[in-house]
Amino acid sequence: MENKYNLRSPAVKRLMKEAAELRDPTEHYHAQPLEDNLFEWHFSVRGPPDSDFNGGVYHGRIVLPPEYPMKPPSIILLTPNGRFEVGKKICLSISGHHPETWQPSWSIRTALIAIIGFMPTKGEGAIGSLDYTPEERRTLAKRSQEFYCETCDCSMRSALLALTLNSKPSAEDHKAKELAQQINFKADSMLSMQTSENGSADRDPSAFNQWDTFSSEDQEALDQLLSEQAETSQSTEIEGSLSSKTSSTFNAQQHCRKRQHSSLTLQQNLQAQTDSREPAHRPVSTPVPYQPQDERHAGPVLLIVVLTLALAALIFRRIFLAQNFKFDYEL
Repeated sequence: MENKYNLRSPAVKRLMKEAAELRDPTEHYHAQPLEDNLFEWHFSVRGPPDSDFNGGVYHGRIVLPPEYPMKPPSIILLTPNGRFEVGKKICLSISGHHPETWQPSWSIRTALIAIIGFMPTKGEGAIGSLDYTPEERRTLAKRSQEFYCETCDCSMRSALLALTLNSKPSAEDHKAKELAQQINFKADSMLSMQTSENGSADRDPSAFNQWDTFSSEDQEALDQLLSEQAETSQSTEIEGSLSSKTSSTFNAQQHCRKRQHSSLTLQQNLQAQTDSREPAHRPVSTPVPYQPQDERHAGPVLLIVVLTLALAALIFRRIFLAQNFKFDYEL
């Protein structure tokens, strides 16, 4: 596979490094690229304990863009689970639905841990989410062990290591878990988005603690971090709603200013071209001062003249008729 791609590409370097780090399966997740495509990965994650997904192992795809890690991947679940739709890109702030929230420091390991942590949460109308009943999810969790992927030749019964009581997380797991705690689902509507963000503040941190145990000091620090993130997200949402109302007016003003500037620039260019074509020896003419004319009284004056002529014609006609009558009387 190394001969197939340009090793100078940042995306290829990053994916090669992550593939080496995730080569060996763990008790909770495993992911590797396809043999013929470095930008498509298949992963397996174990359902979080103490939830409706306990005992389930779920399989899915991760499709990465050529601009990775500057742009986010797309995540697709292939195993029926009752939380995410099968064969549809799920909506996470770490997925391709929201490139504006993606951070290059996030990785495939971060995405896997985030998926595990958010499986027990409510969908709240997010794209690709489902809200099955607990009984249906438990049934699907048992059936997930029978899933087999023909593309990567992987069976869920042997995809991950068996759970043990003495397992300890690695340093990479701790780092990825801290990043995964910053990820929030993105809902379709504003109401569902607010509900999802409010729910993230009340979410039990134990959803991410499926393979290690925190001390009391670490637990308090984590609770404080989650509450601060919830307050920050709410204040950001309020500022975004206020700025969105004024952005349209500001854009309209900017557009009008640009049109005025372009019009003035065009007039100046035409005037400069005209001046350049005029001969240098052309005498300078003195401008004639403008004498404003009072046209407001033109209408009444014309009406008076017409009425005067009509009255004169009427008087002339009366005189003419009087002369004819006198002449007839004498006869």
